[in-house]
Amino acid sequence: MSTGATVWLTGLPSAGKTTIAHELAGLLRADGRLVEVLDGDEIREFLTADLGFSRADRHTNVQRIGFLADLLARNGVTALVPVIAPYADSREAVRKRHEASGAAYVEVHVATPVDVCSVRDVKGLYAKQAAGEISGLTGVDDPYEEPVSPDLRIESQHQTVTESAAAVHKLLVERGLA
Repeated sequence: MSTGATVWLTGLPSAGKTTIAHELAGLLRADGRLVEVLDGDEIREFLTADLGFSRADRHTNVQRIGFLADLLARNGVTALVPVIAPYADSREAVRKRHEASGAAYVEVHVATPVDVCSVRDVKGLYAKQAAGEISGLTGVDDPYEEPVSPDLRIESQHQTVTESAAAVHKLLVERGLA
């Protein structure tokens, strides 16, 4: 059985996390790897719909996703996790879970600046926040704690999706995870 891993892509809304994850999934599948994309929006719809967006609920959401990713990674699947995960302590708890289980964990910070994300505004969240329709938007009126030392930092505004996915793939190959 091949070695699994969790690749956690953290960043602001509309940073490009999910797009990069799906591109990377294609590369890994072409290598013959088992891959699952644990998209944050899908997880919220199907597994954590009971949670809101308070700090405690966001932490619980990240821990549940981290548990699922670790389970997959321990069973030979590469779990790609494009999830905002705004709090450093939540991400660190997921990393520690992986260390305890022996599963590989790679943190990728998709470090797209908020002004670029707000122009992309894939889901219209920045427009809704600006219009006063929503509050608690990560990186605008709710905190986002950037990773201090991620395994890889991607500035998606300076490269294509293909280049971003290739950079993550290269790191995985270097670590024997792809």
